[in-house]
Amino acid sequence: MIRKTIGVLVGSMRRDSFSKKVAQYLSDLLEIQFDVKFLDISSLAMYNQDLDNNSNIPPEWQQLRQEVKAVDAVLFVTPEYNRSMPAVLKNALDIASRPYGANAWNGKPGAVVSVSPGNIGAFGANHHLRQTAACLNINMMQQPEAYIGGIVNAVNADGVSDKRAQDFLRQFADAFAEWVNKLTV
Repeated sequence: MIRKTIGVLVGSMRRDSFSKKVAQYLSDLLEIQFDVKFLDISSLAMYNQDLDNNSNIPPEWQQLRQEVKAVDAVLFVTPEYNRSMPAVLKNALDIASRPYGANAWNGKPGAVVSVSPGNIGAFGANHHLRQTAACLNINMMQQPEAYIGGIVNAVNADGVSDKRAQDFLRQFADAFAEWVNKLTV
């Protein structure tokens, strides 16, 4: 049986980001059952339709589109910037959904984990991402919802260190694995 592949997109480009630590922890859990591929969105130029033609398409855009098409499911791990998702993540969503009629996200199972030093766990980013995902026909897992507040107390230099956070992320990974297996053949 061919292993399914989950693409992971991290909404923070910061070297020591909390989102990357959570994404790595989830990746380690999911690798038991799936191939996991981190999709690098850090070098993407901002989407501009003028560049989206046969002669000028940035190679990074082409690569992202191919990588998204090649994965079976997507996992987003993101911080919140000003009650929304970071621009780098929205840009990646836009790029891989273009040109019109060639949406690479179409029909893929997905899930989102949002993290924040604050108490509301990046609720705004989580829901803005879900709103965009609905438009792109990403089949987002609804439960369990993953808003991880107080992230500074849940991670250390080595990754996710808090037992409660680890237990929750294990439950989330199990639910996501079930979701992916249910929606993919």
